[in-house]
Amino acid sequence: MLIMMRTLLVIFGSASGYLIAEQILGDNVTSIVGLISGFIISVLAIIFEERVKKTPLRIVIGGAIGLITGLVVSNLVSYPIVIHFFENNILKILTYTMINCLIGYIGLSIGMKKGDEFHGGHIFSLLGEKERGSADRVLDTSVIIDGRIADITEAGFVEGEIIIPQFVLQELHYIADSADSIKRTRGKRGLDILQRLQKQTSTKVTITDRDFQNIKEVDAKLIALAKEINASIVTNDSNLSKIAELHGISVLNINHLANILKSVVLPGEVMNIFVLKEGKENGQGIGYIDDGTMVVIDNAKRFLGKNMDVVVTSVLQTTGGRMIFSRLKDDTKAELH
Repeated sequence: MLIMMRTLLVIFGSASGYLIAEQILGDNVTSIVGLISGFIISVLAIIFEERVKKTPLRIVIGGAIGLITGLVVSNLVSYPIVIHFFENNILKILTYTMINCLIGYIGLSIGMKKGDEFHGGHIFSLLGEKERGSADRVLDTSVIIDGRIADITEAGFVEGEIIIPQFVLQELHYIADSADSIKRTRGKRGLDILQRLQKQTSTKVTITDRDFQNIKEVDAKLIALAKEINASIVTNDSNLSKIAELHGISVLNINHLANILKSVVLPGEVMNIFVLKEGKENGQGIGYIDDGTMVVIDNAKRFLGKNMDVVVTSVLQTTGGRMIFSRLKDDTKAELH
């Protein structure tokens, strides 16, 4: 069906070019030129249609507005020039066509460029207000490779549109093609996570071509993009989080979220911990609870490889996470007696 419609378009376009040229000049050679011109324009229209399918809506709308504006201006400019300065019909047509093509193309290019830069938050900027409650999230490379963002999104805790910049994709491709096997595995994992995000029907994932050629660092580009579209940055990088916050950008740090969601442990609470290894201090043992929090156990070195009941003595919160300090439950009882 699509092939038939395109074939009819080429036929009608070619016939229209032939008839228009014949009506204007009535010359056989010119009519053939009109036929060829109609054919070329029809083919270009089909190519343009294919490209439009892959282009974001805002760019299409911007290009359409720019093209219409350019054609209106070109007609206002070309009509008096053609009428007053040319008598030959061929020159009139060539001049009229050239001016329309030139100004129309300029309008289309400017419209597509500005359409790519446009975002809903700009409406609020034009009104002198900031967009409230923007739910767009820009993902950085670290949080994509980490993978937990897919689980959080799937659970419905991330609202709005997820935006993946093209320069982040390029960085992932670079990592995935690295000679280092560890980096290569991380890069491939990141690409798999992106595919998983795109398959989630509850979340809209958009890949933007917006780039900042004058900025070299990816983190700086992320900050510039988030500022431009009034979006939040989702990351695992504590340094990026601090810099973004200095720029007034909202940051969602997955590591921070994970620390908040860890189970609450209070001094005096009894836990059963598997003593996995020795601690740094003499006689200490080290174990972990289910969420990965380290538990330091006094005098537990002699119980390596065993599960022991321990009593929490204190909880220390560090930039890298929490640490729980404890002692053996039996030792606590002995001290009480």
